[in-house]
Amino acid sequence: MIKFKQLSALLFERLLSESTKAKGERIIVIIAIVSFLLHLLLIFLVELGWVQVTGYSDLLKNPISAIYTPFSFILVYEVYLLVYYLPKSTTIYVGKQYEIITLIVIRRIFKDLSKLEFTENWFSVQNDLQFTYDLLATLALFFMILLFYRLSPAKEYGKNEPFSMSPRLVSFVGVKKILALLLIPVFFILAIQSFSHWIYESFFSISNLVDGIKDVNKIFFDDFFTVLILVDVLLLLASFLYTDKFNSVIRNSGFIISTILIKLSFGIEGLLNTLLIVVAVLFGLAILAIHNQYDKLQGETRA
Repeated sequence: MIKFKQLSALLFERLLSESTKAKGERIIVIIAIVSFLLHLLLIFLVELGWVQVTGYSDLLKNPISAIYTPFSFILVYEVYLLVYYLPKSTTIYVGKQYEIITLIVIRRIFKDLSKLEFTENWFSVQNDLQFTYDLLATLALFFMILLFYRLSPAKEYGKNEPFSMSPRLVSFVGVKKILALLLIPVFFILAIQSFSHWIYESFFSISNLVDGIKDVNKIFFDDFFTVLILVDVLLLLASFLYTDKFNSVIRNSGFIISTILIKLSFGIEGLLNTLLIVVAVLFGLAILAIHNQYDKLQGETRA
């Protein structure tokens, strides 16, 4: 048991420490810049005819689409931050989920820029409509995430002095640390598997049909949110061992519902997709706001 605790502490320090986070940020920035330049180069080589790509996607038709690639690596770093904050704060952990889905929407905007048709019939062209929906959704999501973090307890952001934790809370944080460590290899394997499958289906599959290729915006993240739902359920069940507060149980249950709604959005297209994402974040924001009011009411009652 002691060796297991020592090993987990060592792994946590190596993989999820502040210094590792800082190094990861620098590496991701460098990779994002290099990938952006390489994507631009590939687009120009295809345009000049020096590189022949049969049935290439919209990502190789317009230089603006090259922004899609560095955003993908930024999303990878956001996934790491989500795991990093899991043991530290439930609300920041959920907030990172909302940041990820917002960045996916923004990334989709960059991808769809090449498909815009600047005509007088803007609202009758499907691609133009989706672009408009995504722009409005980005503003709404950005604002709701701001409110979500404002409603988060200040102590979770380190704004207050360090606070003492009860033994039960310390044990719960230990459970979250173990889950965080397990998520790193799971997400790494999932990312490799998803990207490899997409490459095969897009460029090497004999039965490659344009309509049959999985949407590039769904690669990895469809399965990613499925894993998050399972993790959230485990956290909810574990929380019953460490707290009997009704509002905390409802808050954690509400966050699971919010994650499920985000997961469901990957299975639909168009306006309903955008609306479901906005509703998911709005639901999480409402749950947190009610939870805080409940806490405040209980505090006044005890006083």
